[in-house]
Amino acid sequence: MASYYATSDWSLEAGGDFPNGRYSRGHSVVFGSGVSVPGTASHQVVGNKWAAPDAIDPEEMLVGAINTCHMLSFLHVAREAGFVVTRYRDAAVGLMTKRDDGEMWVSKVTLKPEIAYQGARPSEAQAHDLHHRAHAICFIANSVKTEIVVEEVVGA
Repeated sequence: MASYYATSDWSLEAGGDFPNGRYSRGHSVVFGSGVSVPGTASHQVVGNKWAAPDAIDPEEMLVGAINTCHMLSFLHVAREAGFVVTRYRDAAVGLMTKRDDGEMWVSKVTLKPEIAYQGARPSEAQAHDLHHRAHAICFIANSVKTEIVVEEVVGA
């Protein structure tokens, strides 16, 4: 078993009006590795006035975690299958929608990997299988209800 850590730290800024919702959502997130990143609420949710500039929101972190986990899992299964990957770029897109009960959630993440190979490139069927196997072993994909779709960009 392994444990992972993240500490979020927020304080009401001078002049902030918490009871009326007029306060910055800017905060820091320090991960167990010691890396600290600026965090915020989504600009799309609270608007630019209350979201911190140049900061990452939880929805972006989720899309990034899904994206990165799939990439690392794909690199592993591709290597095991004998393929040599020289570049993997994925411009993933997360979609936030309303559930039936009216609450918002990240319902779908579409991965759009562009993969370069040295030597042999997998056939379309082999690539599909590699992505399927990568998805099956991705710890993050196994931890979320979000639909994850892979649309590999071929010929990039």
